[in-house]
Amino acid sequence: MHKLLLTIITTLLVPFLGQGDALSQTQVGWGSIDIRYSQSEVPTLQTKPLTLAAWRGERVAAQLVIVAPKAVDKVEVSVSDLISHSKVKNQKSKLLIPHSSLLIQKVEYAIADNFQRNDSVVVADRLCEEPSFSMAAGETRPVWLTVDVAQGVKAGKYTGYVTVKCDGRQHRLQLTVDVIDRVLPMPHEWAFHLDLWQNPYAVARYYNVPLWSQEHFDRMRPIMKTLANAGQKVITCSIIQHPWNSQTQDPFESMIGKIKTVDGQWQYDYTVFDRWVSFMMGMGIDHQIDCYTLLPWHSQFDYYDAASNTVKYVRCQAGDQAYEDFLLPFLRDFAAHLKAKGWFGKTCIAIDERPTEQLKAAYALMKKADPGYRMEGAYNYFPEFYSDVHDISVSYNNPIISDEAIQRRRQSGQPVTFYTCCGPDRPNTFTFSPPAEAAYMGWHAAAVGYDGYLRWAYNSWVEDPCRDGRFRTWPSGDCFLVYPDGSSIRMERLLEGIQAYEKVRLLKAEYPEEVDVLLQPFRATSMSADVDVEQMVRTATDRLNLLARKKK
Repeated sequence: MHKLLLTIITTLLVPFLGQGDALSQTQVGWGSIDIRYSQSEVPTLQTKPLTLAAWRGERVAAQLVIVAPKAVDKVEVSVSDLISHSKVKNQKSKLLIPHSSLLIQKVEYAIADNFQRNDSVVVADRLCEEPSFSMAAGETRPVWLTVDVAQGVKAGKYTGYVTVKCDGRQHRLQLTVDVIDRVLPMPHEWAFHLDLWQNPYAVARYYNVPLWSQEHFDRMRPIMKTLANAGQKVITCSIIQHPWNSQTQDPFESMIGKIKTVDGQWQYDYTVFDRWVSFMMGMGIDHQIDCYTLLPWHSQFDYYDAASNTVKYVRCQAGDQAYEDFLLPFLRDFAAHLKAKGWFGKTCIAIDERPTEQLKAAYALMKKADPGYRMEGAYNYFPEFYSDVHDISVSYNNPIISDEAIQRRRQSGQPVTFYTCCGPDRPNTFTFSPPAEAAYMGWHAAAVGYDGYLRWAYNSWVEDPCRDGRFRTWPSGDCFLVYPDGSSIRMERLLEGIQAYEKVRLLKAEYPEEVDVLLQPFRATSMSADVDVEQMVRTATDRLNLLARKKK
């Protein structure tokens, strides 16, 4: 009887034997790039092989997740080469995407708020190139993986493994990149007009290095290289002190010195301006130079007065005689300097969000200084100037421009972009925004027919962005898309959308009707809370890649 009872009990417990050990072991699996994983949640993980589709020349991403029920001193993540066995000229040949083309980035967390600024959470956003790290008990840690497929890679399926070592064990996840026989141009060649405003002053403050020193430029190099690799077209320059007052943690100073000599003549120092523009062009960002501004928010201009050895200020508004007396000599001298450097044809005087009468007066003064000056600005604020402004941007939810007007401007080489900033709530690129909304930007631009996207802050960092992304009354992350030490989930997904824009542009020439159909859901200029943007982007991506595989 006792033996029978023991047999029954043992049989019932067999499924649970060893489960305590299993539940205490680190778990590893594929996650979704659409999810910002909480540090404390235990998500459903996928261990089946993952396949990513990519064009030659495209960057694609995946996210794996590690769950540690107990503390782990060291977690190491590594990747192998991705290998394809294909026949080349009737001979079997091993082709590969080398492991050096795969980048492992640990996902880090920072404090964020919400739309109402009445609550705070911790969100996953920052990406750090850190393949080895520790984990606390009960911690969930996402890891972001990017694959850069070179243009020269042959079409085919390339398979390898991501290995996670911890607890004396190895976890292997299989990854396949299915390379489609289509070539994406290099970022510098993309048609997408990306205009993310740079803030060099934030870099100097954060790293505590002298402004415009060699150390300053060295710190900026990887940050601006990330921007160049996204196809950035515009260099942001501040040609007066504090063009937007002090709305950011680090106000923009003037890159051009204005000096009134002892005998009352004007001299201008372009040293900083020239170094900054040359540096950015060296990064590969050389399509356009936007100079802010002739209409500062505070209606004040500074200059150095040699006679008194002091900084003095001119308070005036466009249309005042003092305004013309101060700016007309500068604009004429600036035009001559730009022409000598070969930059005049690339330069726009940028003006945004100012009253119409002031815009008219500033525009007239520009043309008086040199009829060849071009202007850039937010079209919503001066639609009557639409044909005269070289580069215009319209808000996502208030476009006020027709499809025909966009086409006419494109034929004239005048770009039209759309922008988001502290609004709308959706879609946007805040640290708490669903990641797919960043990718949505490129799809929306393609659907409406815009030339690209503008955002007012690429790296206007708050005091401690790696720890806390909140800032004054703006949603967290509104001031920056990247971090001092790396990219972000938002920036990587924005790049995904830009690449989609380029793929749409190339395939539309072959399959105009099919492409128009898949773009229709992205034409909307509002997004309610119940819109499944993740599914929209996934569906459109899959359909676009199906078109790419078609043979005419």
